[in-house]
Amino acid sequence: MKAGLMMVAACLAAASAPLSAAGLYQWQDAQGRTVYSDQAPPPSTAGVQQRAFKGSVIEVGESYATQVARQKHPVTLYTSACGAPCDQARQLLAARGIPHAARDLETSETARAELEKLTGRLNVPVLRVGDEKIEGFEKGRWQAALDRAGYPKPAFSADRPAAAR
Repeated sequence: MKAGLMMVAACLAAASAPLSAAGLYQWQDAQGRTVYSDQAPPPSTAGVQQRAFKGSVIEVGESYATQVARQKHPVTLYTSACGAPCDQARQLLAARGIPHAARDLETSETARAELEKLTGRLNVPVLRVGDEKIEGFEKGRWQAALDRAGYPKPAFSADRPAAAR
């Protein structure tokens, strides 16, 4: 009897495994086309990405709009321990979900050299969106630069009136 119950439990576990977590593979074929499949590509395929999903929800990273904006207009934030302006700069990018390179002048000689070449000074914070640079934290100017670059706004924000959401 006990062996029979264990067999039933093993069968149920095996049958439910595909339902609990499945995978989706993404890669580019020899012609440069993006391929999506639930079957793993040949082992020699390079650049394979795998996404796990449960039910009808696929785990994804950035939205397509964010990916396009990041590719065309990458964001770099130059900061240090400058207090409120640097903290507000970091918070704005985090709240908006902006992928960016963070350059801390206190920990990186390279960051200091980059910023001095870019602005001629070592004043922070500085936001670089593609070829545009904004010295000093001014929320409105930063938001406008990110908007021009095509970065999406968050779905819900205290700064946006309910009618604009």
